[in-house]
Amino acid sequence: MVSFIPWILYWFLTSFVGGLGVVLAFLSSLVIIFIGLFRRDVGLMDIATLIYFVVVFVAVFFFGLNIFIERSGFLGYLALSVIAIFSLVIKQPFTFQVSRKDYPEVYWKDRLFISINNVITVVWGLIFFVNALIYLVLEQFLSVVLSNIFVVVGIAFSIIYPVKASAYQSYKEFRKFDWRIDIDPKRSKNENEYDVIIVGAGIGGLVCGALLSKWGYKVLVLEQHYQVGGFCSSFTRRGFVFNSGVEDVSGLWENGPVTYLLNELGFRKDDLFVENTRRIVYRGRVIDIPNSFNQFIELLVKMFPEEERSINAFFSEAKNAYEECYKEVSLYGSPLPAELIVKVMGEKKLLEYPKEHPHFYNWMNKTYKQKLDEYFKNEDLKTLLCSLLGYIGSQPDRISAASALTASLSYFIYGGYYPRGGAQNFANTLKKFIEDHNGKVMLMHRVDKILVENGKAIGVRCRDNVFRAPIVVANANAKEVFLELVDREYLDKNFVEYIKNLKMSPSAFMVFLGVDIDLSNYPILIADLDNEIHITINSNADPNLAPKGKTSITITTFANYHDFPERGTKEYIEKKRKLAEELIKKAENTIPELSKHIIVQDAATPKTFERYTSMPEGAIYSFDQSINTKRPYFKTPIKGLYLVGASTFPGGGVEAAVISGIICANDINKWKIRKIRAISIN
Repeated sequence: MVSFIPWILYWFLTSFVGGLGVVLAFLSSLVIIFIGLFRRDVGLMDIATLIYFVVVFVAVFFFGLNIFIERSGFLGYLALSVIAIFSLVIKQPFTFQVSRKDYPEVYWKDRLFISINNVITVVWGLIFFVNALIYLVLEQFLSVVLSNIFVVVGIAFSIIYPVKASAYQSYKEFRKFDWRIDIDPKRSKNENEYDVIIVGAGIGGLVCGALLSKWGYKVLVLEQHYQVGGFCSSFTRRGFVFNSGVEDVSGLWENGPVTYLLNELGFRKDDLFVENTRRIVYRGRVIDIPNSFNQFIELLVKMFPEEERSINAFFSEAKNAYEECYKEVSLYGSPLPAELIVKVMGEKKLLEYPKEHPHFYNWMNKTYKQKLDEYFKNEDLKTLLCSLLGYIGSQPDRISAASALTASLSYFIYGGYYPRGGAQNFANTLKKFIEDHNGKVMLMHRVDKILVENGKAIGVRCRDNVFRAPIVVANANAKEVFLELVDREYLDKNFVEYIKNLKMSPSAFMVFLGVDIDLSNYPILIADLDNEIHITINSNADPNLAPKGKTSITITTFANYHDFPERGTKEYIEKKRKLAEELIKKAENTIPELSKHIIVQDAATPKTFERYTSMPEGAIYSFDQSINTKRPYFKTPIKGLYLVGASTFPGGGVEAAVISGIICANDINKWKIRKIRAISIN
């Protein structure tokens, strides 16, 4: 509106006071330019406006050309239409220059924001041209009325279109999956009839089941294995307890999703988790990471004094961005993707998201490598800040900075936690909660088929048993769900091809050791970057995970599924033995003479993980977590069929699985905001 003040004065006053209107329009355009110069923000519209009124001022007062007064409407609108066209030609839409005054800088390079301004500029260009024609052919009164009507239409379009366009862009694809199923939990059900059936008892499914059972739904969980948890499980060998994967859980700070879950279910953090201690080994140097965020920054400054200013600036921004990401947790228990912001919080909220989350939005639109290069020159410092990217399974130039922030850097900001009693204890706690709230968990029950009628899920078949429910939640990899459990006739061919072509994440090779020495002077987690291994001393988190005076250790490295022969073959057994020896030898660089104290040894390959979890290729994060992968929505083309777990938003890891379970439960429960009773997280 400020940019249009000279034009408003020009059109309104010249009809009454003639030349004075020109003078005031010229002076106001000068003032706007001076203000812009002072703020270092002079736009094309302001410059073009000044040029026009300089021409008009000279023409009227030096050459006596009253046409600029008599035909102010026609000439003014014609000039504006030319300005609009010119701004589009040079790819600087004039409304973009104006919008920059109303929207913070985080918007300015956004492609959708620029696209929206292109459209609005085209619309205004048409309005200006039509108004010019109106003033050319109609008498004054009609010209004023009609032109003002078109201007009002333009203003309304400029207000409404950005909201609608951003919402449409984010929601248009999800819209066709966003069906609704109405359930009455209070309706009596037959013996094998449920409100919700959950296929698979990984953390995502257990979280969804626990929340729904608490909210009064009749829930059935079917698990193929003899225990629940998926990758979040444990096993015992001669008194030594080992986790099958989970060792470092995020999301347990004050506003974290795991904290939300514990509060909602009535659990205490300290009963289920213990804070990790960690060490990084890099270039032969042992670096013990303080649990205090401020002390961690001080350590980095001490190690890289030339980067002090950058370190402080980087982590200040990172902390702000991380906390912004979790703003919605207080309402719905988890961060929400764009399509759910539109659905749950409204179209306007999505447009305001960058304004309300400026730091995090900036991280969303850059790779982690770009973010590191933006702040740092020291390559060793960059490497240290990538030390936990194993939790994502990709490289800094292939992941978004936002993913690195939430799944890697967050451990330095708010810490990570080991499941007290082992990972199985957390999974079993959720299982017991479901059973204590009238739900049922059936182990050794592999689902053979998800039953569909008329495009709707109606239940599952498990051996000779049929269990019925209007909602089925698949806590399994999307490839297994859509390529094996659902008949192809109910799926679009393009969707099936999309699922087929999704790339799996890396897998892992793990060595489990029970040793007869006390290693309590070591931290719980050791990331050995030199040898590309990760050592977890389980019994340092919980002494009950090993016999007294002894230690439970897990050594992990990434592995390629296709590098391993078929299970049970001589080649497979030999490769497994040889690789285990290599990892133990590498671990001895950190724990000397480790091999001399082994009393229990086991190992797991990608084929082991595939066998026990049914995860294709034993992928530890389901699908590839790089920026090149678009995970399936949590709602599927089959009405009533949901996905939870690592296959869908936000990806792999315990916190991510918890988020997926919370989102799914909320959607089934129609996104009712719940008041959670306050429970201390300490």
